[in-house]
Amino acid sequence: MMAKMTRLFLVTLGVSLMLGCTGGGKHEDLQRFMVDVKAKPAGEIEPLPTFRAYKTFKYSAVAMRSPFDPPLVRLADAMTGNDKAQAPDEGRKKEYLEGFNFSALSLVGILSKDGQIWSLINDGDGGIHRVTVGNYMGKNHGRITSVTGSKADVVEIVPDGKGDWVERPRTLALKEKD
Repeated sequence: MMAKMTRLFLVTLGVSLMLGCTGGGKHEDLQRFMVDVKAKPAGEIEPLPTFRAYKTFKYSAVAMRSPFDPPLVRLADAMTGNDKAQAPDEGRKKEYLEGFNFSALSLVGILSKDGQIWSLINDGDGGIHRVTVGNYMGKNHGRITSVTGSKADVVEIVPDGKGDWVERPRTLALKEKD
């Protein structure tokens, strides 16, 4: 019997606590706000903006000369007045330094013996090679045209993109150590 009374007391206490939480009218302002909000007409959601499809850019100047290289110079042929260079001799035996890019080569010294001037070229792989006027270097058929005490002048034969060949002068200068 005591257990039934305890249970009845707990149920009554629980119900009274729940009724006490409603406040009986203490939240009238909240109830009024909720009614006002629900009475307002529903707003319209703006449509999503439309985006234009992205246009891809196709780079079509891949085969053209890099803008960072020196400009191509067409050297006039005094005899014929033709500004086109002769095509390189593809049948000629390639020299060792023609296996390197011109930008990898550097002039590290000049030698002179019996009136002949030689340039010492570093291939970038640790090898030093002796060359003179008439030797070839670089991948663009570069032929050494002159050697002075501080530089070696080279003329490369490169395609002009129109089926012809043009000559491009390049120079390897001796760099001074600090």
